[in-house]
Amino acid sequence: MPDPIILTGRDLTLEAVEAVARHGAPAILAPEARRRMAQSRAVIEAIVARDETVYGVTTGFGDLATKRISPADAARLQENLLVSHAVGVGPRFDLATVRAMLLLRANTLALGFSGCRPEIVDRLLAFLERGIHPVVPEQGSVGASGDLAPLAHLGLPLIGRGAVELGGETIPAAEALARAGLQPLRLEAKEGLALLNGTQMMTAVGALAVLDAERLARTASVVAAMSTEALLGTDVAFSAAYHATRPHPGQARVAAELRHLLRDSELQRSHHGVEHKVQDPYSIRCVPQVHGATADALAHARRVLEIEANSATDNPLVFPEGAVADPSAVATAGGHVISGGNFHGQPVALAMDFAKLAIAELGSISERRTALLVDGRLSGLPAFLVHDAGLNSGLMLLQYTAAALVSEDKVLVHPASADSIPTSANQEDHVSMGSIAARQARQILGNVEVVLALELLCAGQGLDFRLADGHRPGAGVAEAHRRLRARVAHLETDRDPGPDIEAATDLVRGGAFLDLLPAASQGR
Repeated sequence: MPDPIILTGRDLTLEAVEAVARHGAPAILAPEARRRMAQSRAVIEAIVARDETVYGVTTGFGDLATKRISPADAARLQENLLVSHAVGVGPRFDLATVRAMLLLRANTLALGFSGCRPEIVDRLLAFLERGIHPVVPEQGSVGASGDLAPLAHLGLPLIGRGAVELGGETIPAAEALARAGLQPLRLEAKEGLALLNGTQMMTAVGALAVLDAERLARTASVVAAMSTEALLGTDVAFSAAYHATRPHPGQARVAAELRHLLRDSELQRSHHGVEHKVQDPYSIRCVPQVHGATADALAHARRVLEIEANSATDNPLVFPEGAVADPSAVATAGGHVISGGNFHGQPVALAMDFAKLAIAELGSISERRTALLVDGRLSGLPAFLVHDAGLNSGLMLLQYTAAALVSEDKVLVHPASADSIPTSANQEDHVSMGSIAARQARQILGNVEVVLALELLCAGQGLDFRLADGHRPGAGVAEAHRRLRARVAHLETDRDPGPDIEAATDLVRGGAFLDLLPAASQGR
């Protein structure tokens, strides 16, 4: 069992999110977080007892903020909020994403600014522990008052409403709670709103996508190194001295990865100094610059997501007595309540739009290397990487599929955050569309994984022909080629390419080559 993740609200990493979401690590609410939650909860209870007017506690929501709700109806108001906002549509999120959402929602509440009872976090963590996964449709969030519809679906099962997946079976939440020996929670004042306002859906999707994209970017170095050797590309352009003159961190790291993968290459020595290899096409020569820029963009997205994962994204926020000395804050019983817009997803939206573009570029340059490999006039290899071309089409169509996926990505990289459609009778008159940006990043990621798998197949086939000439490639490239050939045989004559593509995609998606990189590149 992985080590437990202690939720403080302040130090959750993307790796911890993945540990819970994908690997079943347990999560525990820290004692100090429990104390903070109890303190802010006392402020809410005092507000209700004194019948004060505070948004979301004793008023309606959104454009209905001017509608006064009596304290007697406070609990019913919160339940109605969850039920009415559960309007998500489309396919359901996978279990890992739902688990990430549960954890992130628990962590933001653990900060103690939402005014809900610790029991709410306890129940979210109980769902994780017992494998009770709410059914959350993917579509319906505009990412402004947070991911309202997805988070409503996430929260409904806490009160015994909605549907969940338990043990591979989709059942009503009430039935799942009964099986688990849990009673439906009765929400109290402010708690429905605390479950809804926030960016946990876009942050969950984004966190898992960025982690996968970081691994994919490192895998891309391995595949590019294989193509470099198959195309008799020179390693001169990867010189450490050269890249020190333009010290972008990602560029320097990728150049170092390529040097490591190409070390001790007999293929490189065989053509060093050859006049026609003074400069390679950009898709080979500029791998450090292009892949490195992607790495730096993903590092920015990681920073944004880790800040967001440890942020209070509810509204209003509750500050116990002494926690705030801002004269603009509205003083209330036992503290202050401040209404604002921390639920607006713009930081995540912009970061995920940037990540979309960065991931797509890995596919764009990969397709160009694939095109070089299959073109015998440019590569010096057999046409379409097969003997008896004409009778055999070889790997010709792999480039077609790569081109189709890259073209699809060119549409998906259009920035979702450039759009805004007002909601809630123009009360919410600028929205982020961050949820769409995050989902598109995940879709682009899946496409690029396949594009790199297609290049991997072509590079491996090209290396087969170079090895036949008696020259060994670099140590890292040689091992990557061996691992590919353990799964996919050399193509002698045309055969069904589907199993080969599936096997290569499994290698790329599963990170089968990451340990071939320098130690500094194998983690983050």
